[in-house]
Amino acid sequence: MELTVKQENLAKALNIVGKVASSRTSLPILNNILFRTNGSRLLIAATNLEIAVSENVGAKITSPGAITIPARIVSEFISSLPKGNVSLKVEGNHLKIESGNYSSTINGVAADDFPELPTVEEKDSIQYLINASEFREAVAQTIITTSNDTTRPILTGVFWHSFEGSLYLAATDGYRLSEKKLMGTRSEVAAIIPATSLQEVMRSLNDDISEVEIMFDDIQVKFKVGDIEIVSRLIDGKFIDYRQLIPKSTDTNIAVAKAEFVRIVKISALFARDSGGSITLKADEDAKKLTIHSIASELGENTSEAEAEITGGGEVTLNSRYILESLNVISSDKINFGFSGKLAPTVIRSATDDSYTHIVMPLKS
Repeated sequence: MELTVKQENLAKALNIVGKVASSRTSLPILNNILFRTNGSRLLIAATNLEIAVSENVGAKITSPGAITIPARIVSEFISSLPKGNVSLKVEGNHLKIESGNYSSTINGVAADDFPELPTVEEKDSIQYLINASEFREAVAQTIITTSNDTTRPILTGVFWHSFEGSLYLAATDGYRLSEKKLMGTRSEVAAIIPATSLQEVMRSLNDDISEVEIMFDDIQVKFKVGDIEIVSRLIDGKFIDYRQLIPKSTDTNIAVAKAEFVRIVKISALFARDSGGSITLKADEDAKKLTIHSIASELGENTSEAEAEITGGGEVTLNSRYILESLNVISSDKINFGFSGKLAPTVIRSATDDSYTHIVMPLKS
């Protein structure tokens, strides 16, 4: 294999692909990145057997071929080179790299030992074409409530599913839950995508990308983001019937400016660090005030309040981090916040967009 490629294009591709190469594996080949000519382009790919990421980069091909190279050294070396043309030449199981005054030879492994890259057959798949900004928002709003508990795999992913003619995303870690209505659909789909895979897709998005193409088959999902393809295994299992956890109505309803809500939660959280982030929210319908109280045995205590439109009164104790994370992914200037007593789920929504629902379970005060 012999070819010439632009340093900036190669470095960008290696940055996207290289992070999938796993150093914690019993298969040393998975530490490597695959370089393989693909017509007039260079295919760069990596996999950890759960997810595979590949990108085709424009190149001037002198002779075709393939090799695998340790991800870390080749990524760091290429990113350190100045902009300009980089020549790659395979000699045996070695890759010779030259660029201006720089020359290096990196020991590789034959491409025959590299796992076959997974594919999703387009004709047999369920396909969606989603606006990139809408995709980014929907994933950001749901991925925050996925779980890290690997003993319950279905909770470590985002549930993509059709319901009453629309495509929804949902996720829960047992303490909070999020649901996003994304778009209309005529297809029937029910698939749990690992949060780690969605993070790779989010990382590959840039301002030049306008659409994300998604294809589902029975066991895998493929994302096409410009010249990048990401194929991931789906999580096997049936997602919980989460809709029964979303209250149809709440006894106490609060409409408050997001900026003020964020501010008083942040201030109260400073005093709640020693109590697991526990803060108590109190709604006063007569005074039209939302008050947040927090206590730290060593530091003291804090009471912060904001003006709000309130129907019904009462109080509830919540985790301050959970509230802040939910508010950070809602773009609206005004927030609707509702609860029914101290133990029922609390509901957080935008005041102007009902496509997103965020549920936080109360703490025992």
